[in-house]
Amino acid sequence: MESGQVVLPHQTRGQDSTSSVTGLNLLVIEDDPAGTFSVPEPLDAAGTRVRVRTARNLTEAERLLTDDVHCILLDLSLGPAALDHILRIAPRHAVLALAGDGHGPEDAAEAVRTGAQDCLSRDELDGRLLSRAIRYAVERKRADIAQYKLAESRLHAQENARLERGLLPTPLLDGSDLRFSSRYRPGRSRALLGGDFYDVVRTPDGTVHAMIGDVCGHGPDEAALGVELRIAWRALTFAGLSGDDLLSTLQQVLEHERESEELFATLCTVDIAPDGRRAGLCLAGHPAPLITRGDGPAQLLPYENGGPALGLLPRARWPRRQVELGGVWSLLMYTDGLIEGRIGQGNQRLGQEGMLEMIDRQTAAGLGGESLLEAAVAEVRDLNGGELTDDVAVLLLERRR
Repeated sequence: MESGQVVLPHQTRGQDSTSSVTGLNLLVIEDDPAGTFSVPEPLDAAGTRVRVRTARNLTEAERLLTDDVHCILLDLSLGPAALDHILRIAPRHAVLALAGDGHGPEDAAEAVRTGAQDCLSRDELDGRLLSRAIRYAVERKRADIAQYKLAESRLHAQENARLERGLLPTPLLDGSDLRFSSRYRPGRSRALLGGDFYDVVRTPDGTVHAMIGDVCGHGPDEAALGVELRIAWRALTFAGLSGDDLLSTLQQVLEHERESEELFATLCTVDIAPDGRRAGLCLAGHPAPLITRGDGPAQLLPYENGGPALGLLPRARWPRRQVELGGVWSLLMYTDGLIEGRIGQGNQRLGQEGMLEMIDRQTAAGLGGESLLEAAVAEVRDLNGGELTDDVAVLLLERRR
């Protein structure tokens, strides 16, 4: 197969092809049974050579259309469907249309409207014109792709913001003197939600109900199940269920909605009395909350006699334990992503004891609320030596009188 040579002026050998037009490959697809048409040689004397491949039909073009081709010169004599076909199989390539004697200005305009970067006339084609057209077409295509990615990124950010407003909970604490803070960090890269979930609501009798949970796994199915469990928990709580009755019903929801029988969820629920001094605690295979009373050290709430994770045992029970909170306290509820990060170079985990020590240091430094949660998540990430692979959800309820 014969290949012509096209030279582009004012380029530097070895330059990165993603930053400028250099070292290009041109694929010419032309309908010339007589073989009388050839790619014209450029008039410029200096520059980097552009390698040319020639295909006589679309089938041959698909074989020659490898990743190192930067620009395609397509003969419109191949038919109106040819341009559509090339644009479909080569969406990231610059495409120049080549019009012959049978094509008028309207054909050239239609080719550009369809997606070609430019349309050249076969009769007027020379080396200088082709050289400039290739260079401009590739740069325009790169600009178009960059603009498309920017627009796609903005739309993705807007979509994530809308999803976050809809999927992450808005605490309902009107009339309560408790202060609420939370932090959420999905483990999957670029994910909006992970399998962790939480919620806080105040029912008409003045009781504040808080919940945090974790669906095993890190994929979109687990994230969707977490959202469903959170919404179901809120509805059941407002319907008056609590303790074992609520968790038994949530287990039925999980069993009905999960994609696989292997999926289960841990859960911790707390219902705080209207006077704020005592609470009921239920644990379903979940780490116990941490409480700091006044200026005292952080402690774990009692976690004996908790029930299994939801979805493991069909007739499980989850006893509700009464705990005394006191007058001034901070209650930290969290998922295991906060305590399972590594410490240093080994396989040692932070664990609950390490978390207690960390919270004591940070509260002694005067941190509380949002600043405490931000510092806690940041320190756990630093101790891990990088981003945590598991989802992390943390919520903090504080009573200051």
